[in-house]
Amino acid sequence: MSKRLESKYKINRRLGVNLWGRAKSPVNRREYGPGQHGQRRKGKPSDFSVQLMAKQKLKGYYGNITEKQFRRYYQEAVRRKGDTSENLINLLERRLDAVIYRMKFAITPFAARQFISHGHILVNGRKLNIPSYIVKDGDVIEVREKSKQLAIVLDATQSAERDVPEYMEVDHRQMKGTFLRGPQLSDVPYPVQMEPNLVVEFYSR
Repeated sequence: MSKRLESKYKINRRLGVNLWGRAKSPVNRREYGPGQHGQRRKGKPSDFSVQLMAKQKLKGYYGNITEKQFRRYYQEAVRRKGDTSENLINLLERRLDAVIYRMKFAITPFAARQFISHGHILVNGRKLNIPSYIVKDGDVIEVREKSKQLAIVLDATQSAERDVPEYMEVDHRQMKGTFLRGPQLSDVPYPVQMEPNLVVEFYSR
């Protein structure tokens, strides 16, 4: 479904982590960066470098969303009441492509984005093709009837790589789910450690 197989795995190698916890990730075999200087010994990273890496990890995880979009999420997180880093995670997890990925209707965030763009998803019975749409508590998300037997959907729902988190309910027989509530950082099943507090520090410099 996604044409970004090589580039998304390059993100993994550049960051040095298996960002989506996939068995196929090249980081499982080569824990160094791509290119001729990938194995070069690195010195102690600066505070800026650590903060930048935290931002790149979080941004990359959600399908490598653009810097402009990511900054908008940060600004909205600041505007809202409560902890900014928790607000940021809450907003990112409400993206429709993130919800489709979490509900296991797509095997990767990249595939989820393309699946939505091609018009395979209904939200509250209405077709939506905007991957960045912000899902609300109680929204019902389902795969369109004519798309329910697609091999890519069936493969994703049967994958044992990850489970559906507790902040949503999903019926894979009907290919339908409900977004129950916005999660906190501790609720989100990231395969690697995410540090949104460092992202907040990066943008508030």
